[in-house]
Amino acid sequence: MDQFHGRDHKLKGKISNDLRKNIRYVETVMEDCNDLIKKEFSIGKKRNIKIYVVYMDGLVNTEMIQESVIKPLLIEPLVSTKEAMDQWMIESADRKRIAAMEEALTGILSGNTVVFIDGEEQAVLISSKMPPTRGVQNADQEVAMVGPKDSFNESLRTNTALVRRRIRDTRLKVVQKQIGTRSKTDYALMYIDDLVQKDVLEQVKAQMELICVDGVLDSGMLQQFLEKNTKTPFPTYQLTQRPDKTASGLLEGRIAVIVDNSPMALLLPVTMNVFFQASDDYYNRWETATFARFLRYISAFLAVGLPGFYVALASYHPEVLPTPFLLALISAREGVPFPVVVEVLLMELSFELLREAGIRLPGQLGGTIGVVGGLIVGQAAVDAHIVSTIVVIVVALTAIASFSIPNEIFTGAFRLLKFFLIAMCAFWGLYGFFLGCLAVFVHLFRLESYGVPYMYPTTAKRGDKTTAFQDYVIRTPLQNMKFRPQFTKYGARRRQKEADNEK
Repeated sequence: MDQFHGRDHKLKGKISNDLRKNIRYVETVMEDCNDLIKKEFSIGKKRNIKIYVVYMDGLVNTEMIQESVIKPLLIEPLVSTKEAMDQWMIESADRKRIAAMEEALTGILSGNTVVFIDGEEQAVLISSKMPPTRGVQNADQEVAMVGPKDSFNESLRTNTALVRRRIRDTRLKVVQKQIGTRSKTDYALMYIDDLVQKDVLEQVKAQMELICVDGVLDSGMLQQFLEKNTKTPFPTYQLTQRPDKTASGLLEGRIAVIVDNSPMALLLPVTMNVFFQASDDYYNRWETATFARFLRYISAFLAVGLPGFYVALASYHPEVLPTPFLLALISAREGVPFPVVVEVLLMELSFELLREAGIRLPGQLGGTIGVVGGLIVGQAAVDAHIVSTIVVIVVALTAIASFSIPNEIFTGAFRLLKFFLIAMCAFWGLYGFFLGCLAVFVHLFRLESYGVPYMYPTTAKRGDKTTAFQDYVIRTPLQNMKFRPQFTKYGARRRQKEADNEK
């Protein structure tokens, strides 16, 4: 553990009242940091008070430092360091005294400005953060036709503000801390105090404190450190770039973890059905939203099982097919030298390569390569009698089905399980298909997230089934969704005011 905290031990000294010692210390520790700006001044009526201003270029608002920090110090006829410090503290609430060198250097590296004063054992930390960041843009991964278009960016404070804008409640809490012994990445735990389950909140806080790593650079990295069950392809945390989805999760008693430098928020606990929910489900009429969800659940089954099911039928059980379809299958495979399973694997791997290439290439070019490449490769493979036309159709339907699931990380699990079922069907036919599906379902029913079953509300208790299934495959009208799901603290699950005729 010492290799993680070795540098931290050096920074735990206190700030000295000798300015020259502080200057030597800072310049020694920050040696070869050419983006560090250091300015030494003399202030006071007789210019007998020495100060040392330090900040990191590119992370601060330099105009604010010049106008609100340096210029007032040089103009004001201050008579003592005590008066100087008191006046700064009165003028702005964004300034505070610090006594530890560790806090001073961490503040500088975070984009703040530190002023050391000769004769004082405390420095002044001034909030001057202005790191380079994107503006608030449209969500490009979780696109919604109806509803808000804004998305998170890489600024922690911007992201928490986007959520605050939607929930104007004093019970919405934001607990900000740091993680990573070297990166010292800021993160914020957001939750609504009277809705969150306290045991889950304490468990998450304890997990965050136990993480000891040199750096956490994104929410995806933090998710992997928090995961308890790593032997599953299914995500046990929900990543979202939409502030409205984050706000909706908080109103259900869930916890949001927002990491600086990451445009994605982490929501927990999760169940499988939250990955099938899109933001515009709640902005459209319930009939339209329910139809879309039906399509998503069917698509999930096709994305996982269609290639394996085709391999099982074509290889082991052609007798179950209608005669016209069987003749069409035999005609399509005429001249193809490979077994069915090899055909399917070749086309599936080709489409996975095209998908990966489309992601890595620049915007419009990536989409073009994906579509054109798929058409060219598929047609060329058919003309060369490497694969049959039916296999191309099966693989294309599988790809389309996977694209219709609104969560990309959740789709990754289906891409892996698809090859698992193909292998099962290649060995045991339909028996392998049903055994593979059974193994997947058993695995899903064994998963849980902070005490919540992953397959909830399928596993809901008898008394909770009526309310639990209101936001499952069928999204009932909003007027009927009077209770929050199981994420919420028991006793605070009513979300709508009780009508007079219900009393």
